[in-house]
Amino acid sequence: MSTLVKHTTPMPLAEWATRDLPEFFRGWDWTDVGTWFDRDSLRLEEFREDGAMIVRAEIPGIDPDKDVEITVSEGALCLRVERRSETEDSGKGFYRSEFHYGQFTRRIPLPAGTTEKQISASYTDGILEIKLPITQTHNGATKIEVLRK
Repeated sequence: MSTLVKHTTPMPLAEWATRDLPEFFRGWDWTDVGTWFDRDSLRLEEFREDGAMIVRAEIPGIDPDKDVEITVSEGALCLRVERRSETEDSGKGFYRSEFHYGQFTRRIPLPAGTTEKQISASYTDGILEIKLPITQTHNGATKIEVLRK
């Protein structure tokens, strides 16, 4: 007489990943996987230079007059960008149309001492640059004296 031993998979997640996960991703277009995140994000850099905070955004292929809105409210700079792209291609026996669309909003806290009325923006070669002049600088903490009564 032999003993029957029940075998179980020690890693059910690994079994699921090898059995079901490939089916989930079947049919996805993997040729442009590197651009998935680029298309859906707004790259920014912020730094201080010559008494101003500079914010640069990489947004090529837009019309800054129609696609960009910059506002200041409640102590923050709000940058809203709408990106649209459409392509059409046709030839003998085929037609292909593709579009990409995205609206992005970034909110950047204004540094202390920013003069809102002097904020300026320019767009050159796909780079939006916003200059926020800082007229008052405050270094370190302010000590508050406690008075005895």
